Amino acid sequence: MIKISTIQLTCLFLCLFSVYANGKSGIDRYALVSRNHPHITAFDSLASFSVGNGEFAFTADITGLQTFPARYSKGVPLGTQAQWGWHSFPNPEGYKHHETLKNYNFRGKEEPYSVQFNEPGRQQEAANWFRVNPHRLHLGTVGFEIRNLSDIHSPDQTLDMWEGVLYSKFVYQSQSVEVQTAADPHQDAVGTYVKGTRLPSLNFRFPYPTGGHADDACNWDSPERHRTEVIASTSTKVVLARTLDASRYYVTISWEGKARFEQKEAHYYVLIPEGGELKCVVRYTLNEPADPRSFDAVARASKAHWYAFWTEGGAVDFSGSTDPRAKELERRVVLSQYLMAIQSAGSVPPQETGLTYNSWYGKFHLEMIWWHQAHFALWSRPQLLARTLDWYFKAEPVAREIARRQGFDGVRWMKMTDPSGSEAPSKVGSFLIWQQPHLIYLAELVYRADPDPEFIRRFAPLVDATARFMASFADYDMLEGRYVLKGAIPAQETLRASETVNPPFELAYWYFAMQTAQKWRERMGQKRHLEWDELIDKLSPLAYKDKLYLAAETALDTYEDIRFTSDHMAVLGALGIIPKTPLVRTDYMKNTLNWVWDNWNWGKTWGWDYPMTAMNAARLGDPEKAVGALLMEKRTNTYLPNGHNYQDGRLRVYLPGNGGLLTAVAMMCAGWDGSKGKNPGFPKNGKWKVKWEGLHPMP
Repeated sequence: MIKISTIQLTCLFLCLFSVYANGKSGIDRYALVSRNHPHITAFDSLASFSVGNGEFAFTADITGLQTFPARYSKGVPLGTQAQWGWHSFPNPEGYKHHETLKNYNFRGKEEPYSVQFNEPGRQQEAANWFRVNPHRLHLGTVGFEIRNLSDIHSPDQTLDMWEGVLYSKFVYQSQSVEVQTAADPHQDAVGTYVKGTRLPSLNFRFPYPTGGHADDACNWDSPERHRTEVIASTSTKVVLARTLDASRYYVTISWEGKARFEQKEAHYYVLIPEGGELKCVVRYTLNEPADPRSFDAVARASKAHWYAFWTEGGAVDFSGSTDPRAKELERRVVLSQYLMAIQSAGSVPPQETGLTYNSWYGKFHLEMIWWHQAHFALWSRPQLLARTLDWYFKAEPVAREIARRQGFDGVRWMKMTDPSGSEAPSKVGSFLIWQQPHLIYLAELVYRADPDPEFIRRFAPLVDATARFMASFADYDMLEGRYVLKGAIPAQETLRASETVNPPFELAYWYFAMQTAQKWRERMGQKRHLEWDELIDKLSPLAYKDKLYLAAETALDTYEDIRFTSDHMAVLGALGIIPKTPLVRTDYMKNTLNWVWDNWNWGKTWGWDYPMTAMNAARLGDPEKAVGALLMEKRTNTYLPNGHNYQDGRLRVYLPGNGGLLTAVAMMCAGWDGSKGKNPGFPKNGKWKVKWEGLHPMP
């Protein structure tokens, strides 16, 4: 029997008796989620499904386990990853991080940046080593001993998102096999329940890492480079110790039902069932082995966890809409909530491919954290965002040193990093600055969703240090009496740091974040910084030509050059992600949106560009374009059967697109500060009847 907590009962009561913003009865959340359960009946390498808890995820194939990793390696790979699972190759040459630094002069002084080098030599080798290391580990596959995919017949698979359980059925050797797969919501563990007349054996295989830029992190061809040892065993449990250079972790496998555990070869073990039913749970731990719970306990915990998730947060119901696109939008929204909860809600910022497979060596990009996680606060799940923001305290010493060595105040948040906060060398990322204000924006969203004075007290020093860097980074132009931003690569990464002055999104973001930092000082009972107010008052307005906003001031004569009509149309973020500021003229931004809509190279965009466009259109009073942007039929706006946002052959998973979608939909429903009317981001043509509850407006 599942025990329901007082909090869960309260949330259920509120859900049943809540009132919509438009005055109607509450959403049937079970119906909303269940009608969007993904269901497949054929092999599709892009349709693997994951179970997880934000700290750990397990991705399964058509069998419900990881039986055919090679067949999915170029699709959505079958990863087993945990936030703690990292590895570094040996460093026999003794490379030091300071060897990755190169001086640049953007403002009359030398500023050392950690970069990649074009010239062969020790600096290039050091930069390459630190870029690859550390990298995220695949902790090992759990699959069936089935040789060929063609041996699987009549597959039928459903991901029950309400329960967090993957249900799979197939026929093998003329016998029906049924599989349930669930992740423990509180441990880094996955459980499976298999039943049938004759069961295939389970296998457990462990790879060495590849250190690849974007792959499944499975090197199956170097067994001599790592060790897998049985360090304890009973008739129902085995403990394995994994050693990969300086990394070590443990795998505890327990089972119910008569079965034999045998080693087949190095790093390859099998569990051979001797009956028609087997329950097995595998737990992964870093510091010491630990027993998993039983499968029944895992399944009960999963169902209770997901019940709470779906009933306590926000919800949006599109079922009353007659626009033919509404059903697909609802599918994307529900699946995205599930994916972000298991892939992007951990104790460290997520990588762009989450806990599914490695991109950029498994490292995470801080400029993407807003896209991954801003929606949590807007959907009444601020605790999931706050959990990740705690990582900034760990990274703060490194960020402070980056600012110090470059001659700035405060902390400069790195772009590409890992749980330690170390800065990965990059020819682009080290020059980005739009990750800098994210900490301020995200902290503000958490506070708006849950105005706890203790949260203000804890994060105020980080907000202040973040703003101090921003204030010192802006240069004052004595001749024109204004502050300018230069010496940075903007969010539209086709521009160069040495040439770019006053990119529009960054200017608007500087204004908003500095104003917000002043509010935080006032909440702490401190005086506003007069110097910050002067910066806010004298920031440069956005550059324009022919009543169109430009990619930067330096683009005045080349606006129609392809470099400025591909990649991110970040100019739209200056009024969309960011609320209206005095730096932006609404009429010029409307012109710019229309120009971008008609002229942009949409084949050279990314998944979050569509929700960014939608937020811009919503704030400008063009809900038709807002919906059109979210559902634009472009390759990088494709959402697979499992809900993942497909980009290209390298990035078959792109979670910033999912997170951006949720942020945009929350904004289009609940509005933003100063917006008027219900569902201000949706057309008023009678085709969109959108019900929602538990959402918060954007700033």
